[in-house]
Amino acid sequence: MAKSNTARIARTEPQPAARAKALSTPADLDRLIHERVRLAIVSALAVRDRLTFNELKALLKTSDGNLSVHARKLEDADYITCDKSFEGRVPKTEYRLTALGRRALERYLDHMEALIRATRTR
Repeated sequence: MAKSNTARIARTEPQPAARAKALSTPADLDRLIHERVRLAIVSALAVRDRLTFNELKALLKTSDGNLSVHARKLEDADYITCDKSFEGRVPKTEYRLTALGRRALERYLDHMEALIRATRTR
């Protein structure tokens, strides 16, 4: 019985070419990064080692609440880290992109490039 299940699983696995083609469908986008503010956060952190909450807020021209909610979603997914400290008596929140977040951004950009190439060749 186990042998037939293994065979059935092997037959349903997509071939490498089919897998690559399937990646270029819009439905397969990483929805966590695809949202505008979260993409902006990850992109900004990809080019800077770390950014404070206020630096990100000014760069993205967004509200405290909006930035906070989107940063928390990325933090929950381990795409970014959040370090809270004090400078004197002033709280300071710094964000950094994790290795997982960098890989997710690279996959997202590769996927978008594949969609663009597929659209242009039509």
